Amino acid sequence: MIRVAAVGDIHMGLDSQGALRPSFETLPQCADVLLLAGDLTRHGTTEEARVVAREIKDLAVPVVAVLGNHDHHDDRPEEVTTILRDAGAQVLEGQATVVTAGGARIGVAGTKGFGGGFVGRCAGEFGEPVMKEFVRYSRRCADGLLEALKELDGQDCDVRIALTHFSPVADTLAGEPAEIYPFLGSYLLAEAIDTAGADLAVHGHAHAGTEHGMTTGGVRVRNVAQPVIGQAFHVYHLAGRERVPSS
Repeated sequence: MIRVAAVGDIHMGLDSQGALRPSFETLPQCADVLLLAGDLTRHGTTEEARVVAREIKDLAVPVVAVLGNHDHHDDRPEEVTTILRDAGAQVLEGQATVVTAGGARIGVAGTKGFGGGFVGRCAGEFGEPVMKEFVRYSRRCADGLLEALKELDGQDCDVRIALTHFSPVADTLAGEPAEIYPFLGSYLLAEAIDTAGADLAVHGHAHAGTEHGMTTGGVRVRNVAQPVIGQAFHVYHLAGRERVPSS
């Protein structure tokens, strides 16, 4: 059984140092990997990123992350990414990685994602240039996730996980005002997940949402925003594929 710890929306500031480290240090006892689903900082400053970096540095399990909208607010996402990578995290944007734990190969494909809404109530690529760019940006994020998941084909993964900040489904937004659903996620992410295939999809962003959801293709979706899960992280158990012992 593969154990996946995940949390998003930890929103760390300069007064947050040490808040999560004691819990993160227990990860080797209960998890094989830690996924961070964006909004790791409050305003995306490099100072806040260094707070997060100290929380995750030298953990005894691999750390894989995507950025969230808050991590872009100070217009320094590349610097935030560098700080987190220097601390040992693998930060993905339209990319995939494979981490190993206990002989299992865990494939993770990640993107921040973006908004746009869901089937029947979604933004269209029509009209003013700024509106078309809104939808095109969301599509580019989803296309990046699709290609990243496809990268995991042939890499002998026991499980494949889609990691995003914005939600791929409306299910996990239940509890949020319906008026803001288009700003919380996009069906294009779910289309990418269903097209390429995954065993689990993890996201954050929807603080007042619901933990459990599913894509139309049957992929389990989990909203791990910290206000939703109510703890430092939640652990999900995935059955890896059965391997035939070598003779």
